[in-house]
Amino acid sequence: MQDPTITCPNCGSSIHLTESLAAPLIRAREAQLEKQALEKARKTVDLDLAARARETAELKSLLESREKKLAEAQAAQADLIRKQRELDDAKREFALTVEKRVQTELKTLREAARTEAEQALGLKLQEKDEQLASMQRQIEALRRKAEQGSQQLQGEAQELALEALLRQKFPGDLIEPVPKGEIGADLLHRVIGPAGQLCGTLLWEAKRTKNWSDTWLPKLRADQRTARADLALLVSQALPKNLQNFDLVEGIWVIDPRCALAVAVALRQSLIELTTARAATEGRQGKMERTYEYLTSPRFRQRIEAIVEHFTAMQSDLDRERLLMQKSWAKRESQIRGVLEATVGMYGDLQGIAGKSLPEIEGLALPMLEAPAAE
Repeated sequence: MQDPTITCPNCGSSIHLTESLAAPLIRAREAQLEKQALEKARKTVDLDLAARARETAELKSLLESREKKLAEAQAAQADLIRKQRELDDAKREFALTVEKRVQTELKTLREAARTEAEQALGLKLQEKDEQLASMQRQIEALRRKAEQGSQQLQGEAQELALEALLRQKFPGDLIEPVPKGEIGADLLHRVIGPAGQLCGTLLWEAKRTKNWSDTWLPKLRADQRTARADLALLVSQALPKNLQNFDLVEGIWVIDPRCALAVAVALRQSLIELTTARAATEGRQGKMERTYEYLTSPRFRQRIEAIVEHFTAMQSDLDRERLLMQKSWAKRESQIRGVLEATVGMYGDLQGIAGKSLPEIEGLALPMLEAPAAE
């Protein structure tokens, strides 16, 4: 067997080894080669593992991409199914809505047709009712006209009878019918005294109705002030409650027709006597005397009564407005109370001057000035 030869790595010369020397070297070489082979195999395995890892990662990425696409496809399919279901539901809902709307329109049309028919029928019935009502109004108007004509004729007849009675009893007096629409009363009776002097004026109003009305008295008082009459007399068949024959009611002589002549005689004589008494004091005519006569005259009394009536009416209006205008009411009431108290004070001062000759005026009594009862 030929000895193994090795080449020196330094000088490149060949060295022949004996078998005893070559065995360790061979074993070392074999170990080195084995180590190199293992290292190469390890590198190859690592490269193969790295390649396989890359392939696995690529496959995993591909799988994830495919799974994502599959999920998206499944989601899109689910959304499509949901939209299809919603579309089907919307179609059914639309069909139901259309059906309901058609039913509603049909119901509205039926109701409109029924209402139109009812209105047409109602108009016809209303026309008939209106015709009947118009006929009833015409009948009522004719009846009232007939009654008014009858009452007017009766009133005029009573007025003429009263005028004839007064003319017959007092031929020397001036008795004139009041023209319609001027003063509102019926007769203006001027009393002429024995010496031919004018002693006063009586204003007559004749009523011939079944029922008494409280509105006659204020109207006659207003007519009396307008005519400047000394006394006002209301002759009426209907008298206030608890009044018999005649009495002085709120400054107006209310008389039953049977007593009219007797009351006229008494009042006329009173006016003549008052004029005679005044004539006896004409020699003392001065400013104080004229003032005194004015203060004791019916005209002054009528002025005071007019003031009291107007302020009393204002007080009544304030009483009605008190619930809605409490603050304003209290202020106005205080003002009116002040004016009324001032009027009463003025009247008291004048009464202190004139004494008992100054006539009492209704409405200025103490209860009129008392505070209203607390609610």
